Amino acid sequence: MLTDKELKAAKPREKPYKLSDGLGLYVEVKPNGSKLWRLKYRYVGRLATKVAGNDWGV
Repeated sequence: MLTDKELKAAKPREKPYKLSDGLGLYVEVKPNGSKLWRLKYRYVGRLATKVAGNDWGV
């Protein structure tokens, strides 16, 4: 489980990276410092990703 402390401590890197919260939910940290919640899931056997936004406490 991802904590508030871990989210605030996440610093931008040269390339985007992910911080997993479990069960397909993760935060993607972009090089410009933005943090976006995303959900990875399967639908009809295909991998899909939904963007949940950046307003969930980030």
